[in-house]
Amino acid sequence: MNKIKLEIFALSSSQSQQDSFALVLGEISGKERRLPIIIGRFEAQAIAMELEKIEPKRPMTHDLFAALGKTFHFTIEEIVITGMEEGIFTALIFLKDFRNGEQYQLDARPSDAVALALRFDAPIYAEDSVLEEAGIVPTEISRDDDDDDEEDGEEEEMALIGSKEEAKEEISTNQLSNLSKEMLEQLLQKALEEEDYEKAAKIRDEMQRRA
Repeated sequence: MNKIKLEIFALSSSQSQQDSFALVLGEISGKERRLPIIIGRFEAQAIAMELEKIEPKRPMTHDLFAALGKTFHFTIEEIVITGMEEGIFTALIFLKDFRNGEQYQLDARPSDAVALALRFDAPIYAEDSVLEEAGIVPTEISRDDDDDDEEDGEEEEMALIGSKEEAKEEISTNQLSNLSKEMLEQLLQKALEEEDYEKAAKIRDEMQRRA
């Protein structure tokens, strides 16, 4: 397993899906790829509270799981995001019984795995194949030197997705499917510049669908 270490880069609320958030994991070294994952409100709250070291009056589910693990002498050594299919990510939690050194692994959603990793100070990884498939690299998209072609492309883009302000709004799957690869790349770069990782994830999925 060729795995890449990640850190939490951002956690932001969804502009289009109620009770959804975009968790963005960033590659610590190397290509500096970012991995946006759409998660639910409860999981986002569990991650945010641990990041901010906020202690709830009563234990939340992830806090209870962490307390159970520590009470029965289990620790989380690491979590690994192992795959993605049709926008759904999978992950494994690697556990260790520190009384006898026995190791175990549990299948988990990445959002739960990350929330627990924070509570055990465990590292977060993703398989390199996941980052190759779903990772986003914030790079500047090169433009055609031909002024006429550039103007025509801009006019076509504006006709399909509206102004820059309108582009911040929800983009449907049907709209994305009508755009060229070059225009998708431009939209992806714009979404990254605006730190709209939810939109970036949707554009990424459309680009992968065509690959």
